[in-house]
Amino acid sequence: MGRNTRKRRTPLANKAIAATAALALGGGGLIWANFYASAHEENGGHNRTKSSGAQVATIDCPDVGQQLSNVPDRARGEVDGELASMDQQITDAYQRLVTTRRAQAGDPQFVQNSILGPLKDRRKALIDRIKLEINRAGGQADDGLDRLAGCTGRPADQQQGDGQNGDGQNGDGQNGGQNQDGNGQDGGQDQGDGGQNQDDNGNGAAGPVAEDFIDINDVQPNSRDLQNGLAANGDTGSTGTFTTECGTNENNIFNSDNLIAAPGVDNGAHHVHDYVGNQDNDAFSSDEDLANAETSCQNQGDKSTYYWPVLRLQDGTQEFDANDQGGGAEGNVGRILKPQQAELTFVGNKQGDVVAMPKFLRIITGDAKSFVNGNANANTSWSCTGFEDRQVTDKYPLCPEGSQVVRTSNFQSCWDGQNIDSANHRDHMAFVQADGSCPNNFQAIPQLQVRLVYDIPTPVIENGQVQNPYAVDSFPEQLHKPITDHNDFINVMDENLMNQVVECINSGEDCQ
Repeated sequence: MGRNTRKRRTPLANKAIAATAALALGGGGLIWANFYASAHEENGGHNRTKSSGAQVATIDCPDVGQQLSNVPDRARGEVDGELASMDQQITDAYQRLVTTRRAQAGDPQFVQNSILGPLKDRRKALIDRIKLEINRAGGQADDGLDRLAGCTGRPADQQQGDGQNGDGQNGDGQNGGQNQDGNGQDGGQDQGDGGQNQDDNGNGAAGPVAEDFIDINDVQPNSRDLQNGLAANGDTGSTGTFTTECGTNENNIFNSDNLIAAPGVDNGAHHVHDYVGNQDNDAFSSDEDLANAETSCQNQGDKSTYYWPVLRLQDGTQEFDANDQGGGAEGNVGRILKPQQAELTFVGNKQGDVVAMPKFLRIITGDAKSFVNGNANANTSWSCTGFEDRQVTDKYPLCPEGSQVVRTSNFQSCWDGQNIDSANHRDHMAFVQADGSCPNNFQAIPQLQVRLVYDIPTPVIENGQVQNPYAVDSFPEQLHKPITDHNDFINVMDENLMNQVVECINSGEDCQ
């Protein structure tokens, strides 16, 4: 399907090329940093952590986009735009949550009456528009979408949800403002002078916290607890590989767009991505733009786009995007870390041969909202060099001296045989099952495996505080949780190269 052809110059990419200075984190537009830093100073550090644990830390909204499966092609652009507007609503509501702690302390109904209630009304208006656009295009909108309008407030220490809360499970969203610690009194009043919604460890951002890290030595080998993202290849079937060398974003292409999930929407991701491969990556890139672009890949037949959220070291550095949406203005602060290695490998399937990917196939693996959505689409693998039999999904690893942080993503490699995308950007793809087979008559295609290696100073944790932590960029309300890591791919290989990839894999060769 075609994509929006409007173009605009990417401001983050332009700034990145010129920006090299590392300045102390100051005022600027960092409303998140200023709020959390002042709260930390006023309230005395980690002794407040336990008492603030039940306070509303973030906003948990059902993911409307994941519930959309039957959207006519001609309505998808409009629907994607409405979903992006819904993301902006959550961002705005979260900003209000973290900057109104004094009001919340004086009024236990403040969160519900001033944040969650109005947010539900705004979301309902967009859901109504989505249903209208689907019906107008000849589809049949699900009237049950209305139940997804309500959001809840979520304490920092609450377990991940299943993505189905909202009106149905939490009393029409009422608990969001009231159930902070049983009756809403303790969560607001215990913070005294407008305290923080979670301990920020002095890093000037909404996470990560000490509990988000784990010593890699404490991770049991072969203990990864997600079924998503299994390696498709093995000692049988199609055993070859194809490696494409595309660098580590030496051209400094960064932006906070998401061409797959929010085409045509500026800052649709609300966090910054690294890009390798295709050099024309923003929300306004059409398929034609991608096909005609330059590529950083050594094999010029590979104009695919490979992108992932950046990692940052929260060391006080004021990056080029410190005052920009998607960057510091939305809580993504600190020094951007490029990978030392970015290994992009396509592998086969242990059950048999693979077929060629269609050009412009889009795949999202992992879930940028999995902290509140739950693990249904999560696909995270964090580890350390020398310890890669130990993979952790919901913690950042603390690596020993001489070891580097590793992020690994094994993409969905079962394709429905028809579509390059789907309404929720997931239904046209599936993960392999444990035996390597594809479900529901899907076809096996080459599996993209991305391995990113980073040289990061190991954070120090003392007295429940983490100093100079690293974290993945995230939507503000996701609190930089490691489970939100994700990866994106659009296939823009030419036909000859894709046929070569398939031939290498099916014949058991290792090619590049």
